[in-house]
Amino acid sequence: MTLIDGKMTAAAIKEEIKAEVDQRIAAGQKRPHLAAVLVGHDGGSEAYVKNKVIACEKCGFKSSLIRLDEDTTEEQLLDCIRGLNNDPDVDGFIVQLPLPKHIDEQRVINVIDYRKDVDGIHPVNAGRMALGLPCFISATPLGIITLLQRYQIPTSGKKCVVLGRSNIVGKPMAQLMLQKNYGDSTVTVCHSHSATLKDECRAADIIIAAIGRPDFVTADMVKEGAVVIDVGTTRVPDANSKTGFRLNGDVKFNEVAPKCEYITPVPGGVGPMTICSLMKNTLAAAKKEIYSN
Repeated sequence: MTLIDGKMTAAAIKEEIKAEVDQRIAAGQKRPHLAAVLVGHDGGSEAYVKNKVIACEKCGFKSSLIRLDEDTTEEQLLDCIRGLNNDPDVDGFIVQLPLPKHIDEQRVINVIDYRKDVDGIHPVNAGRMALGLPCFISATPLGIITLLQRYQIPTSGKKCVVLGRSNIVGKPMAQLMLQKNYGDSTVTVCHSHSATLKDECRAADIIIAAIGRPDFVTADMVKEGAVVIDVGTTRVPDANSKTGFRLNGDVKFNEVAPKCEYITPVPGGVGPMTICSLMKNTLAAAKKEIYSN
C-alpha cells in the first residue's frame, strides 16, 4: 500500500509556481493577484480562506481578503463582485461558499466573470470542461487529477467509480476521468440512492469518494489492489483534539487501506491539492493562458 501524500505534492507544486512567478517579476511582469470574498464568520470557511492566503504568500502572489458581515445583502455582495470583475489588478477571485441562507448562491456565481473564476464554478467554465475545451477546472477535481498524474497511477481504460454528484466535485470529477486527455477511464457515478452501489465499488479499479458521509466506504466495498481517493472532510467530535473535533474522510481508512495499492489520507491527501489547484488556476489567469481578454 502506497500513501498518496497530497501535502508533500502540493508543497512541491507551490515551489514550482513560486519559481515561475519570480521569473515573471524579474522580467517586469505583474505579480499574480488572487482575491477572496468571505461573507460571515463560518469557522470552516475562515480556516480555508486563511490557508489560501498562506498559499498565496508561498507562491509569491499578491492576495486580498474582503470580509463582509453576515447580514450583507445579496445586492451588496453582487456589487462587490462586479467591482472585482472590473479591477484590472485582480487576476482571479473566489467567493467562499457556503453563503448565508438569504443569498442565492447560483445568482452570485453567475455574476462572477468566468475569466476570473479560478474556482472553476461558473456555468461557462463548467460547460467548457464538459466539452473538453480550455477552461478553469474546479479546484478539487483538478487536484485529484494532478495527484494521479504525479504518482503515475494508470487510469486509461480503468473502471472508475465516483461516489457523489455535487456540482463542485462529483460531476466535474466524473467528466475529467471520462475525458481522453485526463482520466480516459470507464466511469460510473454513484450516490446514496444507487441500488447497486456496493457492487459497483467492488468492481472498481479506482474509487473517488465524495459523498460527504464519514466512514461510508468500508473494506467490503473495495477490491484488492484498488486505488482509493478520499475527498471527505467531515468534522467529527474528538475529545483528544485541542479543537474538540477532527477531520474524518468518507473512507474507513484503517480497514480499507490494507486492501489498496494507493490511498489518500484525511487530512493530508486531497485537501492540500485543492488549494494548490487554486494557485495553478490563478497563475494561468495572470498569464491569460485560457482567456486572452
